[in-house]
Amino acid sequence: MFTLRAAARSAPGSALAWARRMALAAGMLAVLSLPAQAEPLASKEYAMHASRADGPAPVRARHQGGFYRISGQGRVAYLFGTIHVGQRSFYPLAPEAERALAGADRLVVELDTHADAAFLRAVDSHGRYPAGGDLRRRLSPDTLARLRTALHAQGVSLASMAHLKPWLVANLLLGMRLEREGFRRSDGVEQVLLARARRRGTRVAELESADAQLALFDSMNDVEAERYLRETLDGLENGSALRRAGRVIEAWRSGDVAELDALLPDATAGGGAIADFTRRKLLGRRNPDMAAHIDTLMGRGGVIFVGVGLLHLLGENGLPALLAQRGYLVERVY
Repeated sequence: MFTLRAAARSAPGSALAWARRMALAAGMLAVLSLPAQAEPLASKEYAMHASRADGPAPVRARHQGGFYRISGQGRVAYLFGTIHVGQRSFYPLAPEAERALAGADRLVVELDTHADAAFLRAVDSHGRYPAGGDLRRRLSPDTLARLRTALHAQGVSLASMAHLKPWLVANLLLGMRLEREGFRRSDGVEQVLLARARRRGTRVAELESADAQLALFDSMNDVEAERYLRETLDGLENGSALRRAGRVIEAWRSGDVAELDALLPDATAGGGAIADFTRRKLLGRRNPDMAAHIDTLMGRGGVIFVGVGLLHLLGENGLPALLAQRGYLVERVY
């Protein structure tokens, strides 16, 4: 639910402002590395892939998100789990992450949200109906009535959203609700990483294109898209959507390993439309492509700092595990 940067060119008032913010992932080693203990080891879950230990030992203290050092064949990357909304109290980041970011030659993010022209084109292509299309003719009367109520609660008319597809409206609704709770896209971790990269003149690279990311959502048919919207409405009505978002935010803020490990089954378990889409497409399809792209970027030399949504780091199909399978030494810094 934190991976979509949805935008709607004609969304009114606060919806448009929020949508645009959404639209918009070995010479330096002495600076980047933490003080290493004697013969540091890779975190035990990756030890089978490590032929030697050439990086910092894992740190015991709790910090935000998850933070990994990826190395091998003279290549080095730092992998940092992010969330796409935030508060000013989240910053500064943990010292280890701040040092790594300051010394990186390149920042890598899922999408460069400061460059919104490509994303708005992708929204036009995938998130809007063709001329004459209307959301109100695609949904059941019950879903339509519930959607109208949810939009009116945000001060947004149904007519102003009628040209947008159900999955996009669902994500806009959730994002607007999170903003009301004080979690803003402008304070999201990627926004902070990108702002610091711009100030330092650090190069920025993307792991994906906006078109490819939104095409995954657009792969839903009408039945799947309505189920996705209905589940979002259910979650907003009964409070489960905010509780789930809160668990992600708190796990990121604490960096607690047990809390982080609990996020993946929470987001992907069961047969619901959102869990199924998250499991099969948002993670299952994207993670291998992201790992391959990180491998390519590491091969270009220099040290890279990769900031990617927290869920992409977790589980057997997470980026640390996939990069370990590619032969890299993967060390959990914290």
